[in-house]
Amino acid sequence: MVIRTNQVPSQQQLVIIAEQLGRTPHGTEAIAATDENGMPLVLRMAPIIDDKPFPTLYWLCDKRLKIELSRLEAGGIIKQLELRLQSDQDFLAGYHRSHEDYIARRWHYMSTAQQETVERLGYRPLLEARGIGGLGNWNQVRCLHTQYAHHLCGDNVIGEWLDNELAVIDSLS
Repeated sequence: MVIRTNQVPSQQQLVIIAEQLGRTPHGTEAIAATDENGMPLVLRMAPIIDDKPFPTLYWLCDKRLKIELSRLEAGGIIKQLELRLQSDQDFLAGYHRSHEDYIARRWHYMSTAQQETVERLGYRPLLEARGIGGLGNWNQVRCLHTQYAHHLCGDNVIGEWLDNELAVIDSLS
């Protein structure tokens, strides 16, 4: 079971996250999703890090999910998904809505100070145009990890398909 949260990570969770990623991530604002035992699954990242845009809002940190999604990527699933986007207009429209949801969530979580920094540095057009994981071309899939992280925290048609068709969520068991 996935639990959506919006909590600042505890010191214990920061240690777990560093172990999961092999390093301490820079720009973590919150844990966006955990499993039923409180294990971090997804991090919510800052939109600006060191005065540079960081368009990846949701960062998958769970090793089990990362391994499963890497296995699927290596098997060519991204090409299959992109072919479906080209041939299924409803799927493509849902995917575009997923990018819109991601951008809206990014802006929703920005503090006033972050929004002011984005404006001052001229990054607003970039952060309004870049969707899931910073993707500019909304007709392609670059990374299942960012898609799935968004799915666990928002509205993502690719992540939903991964669970419905390939039961990715079962890799948490």
